[in-house]
Amino acid sequence: MAKRDDLSVKTDDQLATQLGELKREQFNLRFQAATNQLEKPSRVREVRRTIARIKTLQGQRAKTAPAAQG
Repeated sequence: MAKRDDLSVKTDDQLATQLGELKREQFNLRFQAATNQLEKPSRVREVRRTIARIKTLQGQRAKTAPAAQG
């Protein structure tokens, strides 16, 4: 599971890439859950929370970016 400290050192592009990968994994996990082929149910929760962490960090960066420029 990605901690906030691990995510905060990544660039915006790296975060966007990781977010895309996690969304794809979340999609696949939903299909596995629907067909009862899910091996690790706790992974759904981990992925969802990591996505939330990335989005929160992106929002914080977007909010502070205009203040730093202007």
